[in-house]
Amino acid sequence: MQRLYDFLRRHPTGVDTFWAVLLFGFSCLWIAAFDGAKLIIAAVFTVGLCLVVALRRKAPVNMLLLTAAIGVGQLIFAIEPYAGDFAMFVITYTVASGPVRWASRCALAGALLGPALSAWRYADEPATRPVWQSLFFMALLTVPFVLAWVLGDSMRTRRAYWAQLEEKAARLEKEREAQSRIAVAAERARIARELHDVVAHNVSVMVVQADGAAYVLDAAPDQTRQALETISGTGRQALAEMRRLLGVLRSGEQPEGGEYVPQPGVDQLADLIDQVRGAGLPVDFRVEGEPRPLPSSVELTAYRIVQEALTNTRKHGGPDVGATVRLAYRDSDLDLLVEDDGRGAQHELYEEGGADGLGHGLIGMRERVGMVGGSLNAGPRPGGGFRISAVLPLKPER
Repeated sequence: MQRLYDFLRRHPTGVDTFWAVLLFGFSCLWIAAFDGAKLIIAAVFTVGLCLVVALRRKAPVNMLLLTAAIGVGQLIFAIEPYAGDFAMFVITYTVASGPVRWASRCALAGALLGPALSAWRYADEPATRPVWQSLFFMALLTVPFVLAWVLGDSMRTRRAYWAQLEEKAARLEKEREAQSRIAVAAERARIARELHDVVAHNVSVMVVQADGAAYVLDAAPDQTRQALETISGTGRQALAEMRRLLGVLRSGEQPEGGEYVPQPGVDQLADLIDQVRGAGLPVDFRVEGEPRPLPSSVELTAYRIVQEALTNTRKHGGPDVGATVRLAYRDSDLDLLVEDDGRGAQHELYEEGGADGLGHGLIGMRERVGMVGGSLNAGPRPGGGFRISAVLPLKPER
């Protein structure tokens, strides 16, 4: 059935031709009562009206003009209304539903004048018929034509409305994709600047240690050995950070003044949470496991995730919301959990970056966690609220 429906939609002229042939058959039964020249004229008009039905969607304006000519011819040659005149309803609807406004107005004028002229032309003894009967008879003929025009015009308005909606939806989709790409590019650039600071710090440590080792190379071999070990460890860490920089495009310029400020880490989380508490958001902060030194990029990622998660809680959690931050040191990774008991967030904010531009903070979180080889889960909590869970590996990737 669906295939038949699709076939009919792909071949509208074929469908119209079928109805035209059907109309021709009924019309022939009707005009069989005519004789002489009137029969020939009626047959010509019937072919013309059937042609109107067959080609109404291919050339609606031309078919309207042909219908008007046939209608005038019927009045001149006194061809009374018959089954073939059904094509006049069809072309009135078709033209009213089309984009050519002047043709639609002409169809409306024909719908109003045609029945009145027909009633006047074929009235029996009009002088003896009461006026109200004549008016009633003209109204009966006029209403179907006007309804056909109104239905067609409504269909045109509906099509225009849906076309506008589709165009708007396509435009919004393109804008959303563009905003997401811009947000991802901007976040990658910001991550690149921050990781650049971490790598620059490691390299500067290596330079200082190398200079010190060269200075005490002969006088203090033990200090030299310790400096070389520090250089070796710092170099490995720097190489791991450089691997994570691959594929990230650096943009933007060096900050004003040419100095880079130290980046925050897990040691600054307590200060961050105190600041959030001072802003009116109660936060329960817990640390599990034995704290130990972490890679600089992991510390920075953990700090930014907590910062962004608490910011989202303040923006989307609603009144009287509370949050919990849990930092767990495992053998090979750092587990981070931030959750609140607020009203949560919409699906778009954590699934695809947000249809309205509000989900770019979560895009940034995914970019950061991906840079250190971790995983991130974000979404509503069962029973209300929002949860962000991240696992950050502590061993650099080989």
